[in-house]
Amino acid sequence: MSVRLYVGNLPKELERQELEAVFAETETVSTKVITDRKTGKCRGFGFVTVKTDEEADQLIEKFNGHLIHENPIKIEKALPRATKAKPEAQESVASTANNSGGGGNSSRRSKGKSSRRGGSTGGASQDTGVAQPDPRWAQELEKLKELLAAQTANS
Repeated sequence: MSVRLYVGNLPKELERQELEAVFAETETVSTKVITDRKTGKCRGFGFVTVKTDEEADQLIEKFNGHLIHENPIKIEKALPRATKAKPEAQESVASTANNSGGGGNSSRRSKGKSSRRGGSTGGASQDTGVAQPDPRWAQELEKLKELLAAQTANS
């Protein structure tokens, strides 16, 4: 099973070959730089695909913060693409937002287009009824919880 990695903070002048050259020593399956349709320049991010989770973790550890054209890149596991919600699912999300007491704007926002990033108005966590932390920040959240626990224990 292949693992897709998000590579962010890429410079606008970057070409696909340059990104490939950075990861040449690893066994990457493919690299892709996302470009602007009009200008053809890099939009600031791309993707790298590797074969296993272990390779992905090693690549993240090794290259996160690596400088490309004086820009420190950010690498993390890519989230799956958000699928368009069915009309029934959009209605349930809208009713959840109305019942949460978040104010008038949240209900208007829910009835419109679904969030492309899978934010608070959509995503799998809404379906289960249990709010889950964003997996990209799970490690930092655990560190904060440990610090808070240690601080309360000392008090």
